[in-house]
Amino acid sequence: MSTKQIQQVDRVIIRLAGDSGDGMQLTGDRFTSETAAFGNDVSTLPNFPAEIRAPTGTLPGVSSFQLHFADHDIMTPGDAPNVLVAMNPAALKANVADLPLGADIIANSDEFTARACQRVGYPANPLDDGTLTDYKVTAVPLTSMTVEALKDFDLSKKEAERAKNMFALGLLSWMYNRPTESTLHFLERKFAKSPEVAKANIAAFNAGYNFGETTEAFSVSYEVKPAPMKPGTYRNISGNLALAYGLIAAAKATSLPLFLGSYPITPASDILHELSKHKAFGVRTFQAEDEIAGVTAALGASFGGALGVTTTSGPGVALKSEAIGLGVMLELPLIICDIQRGGPSTGLPTKTEQADLLQAMFGRNGEAPVAIVAPQSPSDCFAAAIEAARIATKYRTPVFVLSDGYLANGSEPWLLPDVDALPDLRVEFATSPNHETADGESEFWPYLRDPETLARAWAVPGVAGLEHRVGGLEKADGSGNISYDPANHDRMVRLRQAKIDGIANDIPPLEVDDPSGDADVLVLGWGSTYGPIGAACRRVRARGLRVAQAHLRHLNPFPANTGDVVRGYSKVLIPEMNLGQLAMLVRAKYLVDALAYDKVAGMPFKATELADVIAATIEGVNQA
Repeated sequence: MSTKQIQQVDRVIIRLAGDSGDGMQLTGDRFTSETAAFGNDVSTLPNFPAEIRAPTGTLPGVSSFQLHFADHDIMTPGDAPNVLVAMNPAALKANVADLPLGADIIANSDEFTARACQRVGYPANPLDDGTLTDYKVTAVPLTSMTVEALKDFDLSKKEAERAKNMFALGLLSWMYNRPTESTLHFLERKFAKSPEVAKANIAAFNAGYNFGETTEAFSVSYEVKPAPMKPGTYRNISGNLALAYGLIAAAKATSLPLFLGSYPITPASDILHELSKHKAFGVRTFQAEDEIAGVTAALGASFGGALGVTTTSGPGVALKSEAIGLGVMLELPLIICDIQRGGPSTGLPTKTEQADLLQAMFGRNGEAPVAIVAPQSPSDCFAAAIEAARIATKYRTPVFVLSDGYLANGSEPWLLPDVDALPDLRVEFATSPNHETADGESEFWPYLRDPETLARAWAVPGVAGLEHRVGGLEKADGSGNISYDPANHDRMVRLRQAKIDGIANDIPPLEVDDPSGDADVLVLGWGSTYGPIGAACRRVRARGLRVAQAHLRHLNPFPANTGDVVRGYSKVLIPEMNLGQLAMLVRAKYLVDALAYDKVAGMPFKATELADVIAATIEGVNQA
């Protein structure tokens, strides 16, 4: 039992930083799992370089993992860490500017050699020369203590040093009174084929925990009580994992086999990895030779009566564009999961951005409208996948799911849904001819439409009497025969657009959070800006200012009441991680003077930053 003082705090923001090979992502993930098991609300922000392995000890090679946990509802991974664990001088140099004054720095002093410090621009050891006097610095020889703790194991010095992240995790687990059983079980499972390695990592973890308990360097540990949450079973989940589970649930809800045609690309590859594990649920995954093959295989699967899905990021969408246009022409279900990253071209593969909205909306030749859905948080990716499948199958159309790197890699607690409460999305295929010719013969016309949804009939190939032609050339209305008639082309273009426009009558209205009921400024967002905008609005209201917030899930079409909402406020502020793409669409469609606040730094907005912008906007309206 601990004899040290335990201090109660309501929230903590920790950032772990080191080389890519130091295991910071694994350490952060395990600490997150411990924290989620304890019952805190959690939000995470992994941040890692695009290089597979940058030179050791360099700034480009720094990998970090930020974790915000609290005894109440939180919406972001936090603006600035209270605690930085720096495994080397590069990790310190890359992250110290984000720390508030008085923050704790736990530094692996073994790595702060003269050469390592000079390599990143420190003329002397910053742990000793007064550089960090504004912070509370605790130098811990993590590497050498780990090696000492593992001296009785049959491991080389280099192998023993690799376990220093587990020593650090043990120390942090003690500092914040985290449950440790899940980590111990995890290590046993992870290294089940190498029992000696498993025992060594467990020993390193326990050594770190015991070090915190016995050392005089830490006189206080901290406790963050569980957060009040709706009753139920929770698990920690990332956006990509939630999206994968949502696609599986959607396949079950539609009673269709799930087919994923995909080419690996950061940050979407995890979805392919996860879905490939679930053949027992009827999931088929195809790792194609390129992006074009991935999407055309998915479209072929939809033609064959499956739920066709393809996953990618912005560069892949560019390559898939003609095939997506083919999906519009064929009027078949197709789900395109675009996990957005910084661009253009290869851009910032491991960073986040929201700059594919206009690409998803218009990035095809001709008039090729598609539906667009955007999740707002990591766990919401589950529901967004199901909604995309509902629209795709009901309206026979390609649907974009616009997630991004922040949602994909970030995680939060997820309340497991009641499977019996999932929607019934079963699809009715055509089973018999639907048109009688002038000669009195029955035949199948693939482009006869449902009068309510304008969706065409979906016929599985091989059904007798339902033979029909598909392809990328314009179809005659009804019969589906190739047609070059100008009037028919005009009609078909308008029908395809009207089908997408009609989805607005089948989605919920845009909801507005306006506690005062008389705010002058509306902050409108979409996608992953939900958390930062929500946290910023809380701060602004705490200052006594009035502000309304609304968030768009459906971006094409917009909810039917969107025009009434945006016209109901003196000023509409739209923060985006692009150069104002939603703002452009809102201005053009609703003729309102929407104010864009843009940032394309590869990182999500900070709540403090947005709160200042919102407050300034409100003050500007009041002074006008």
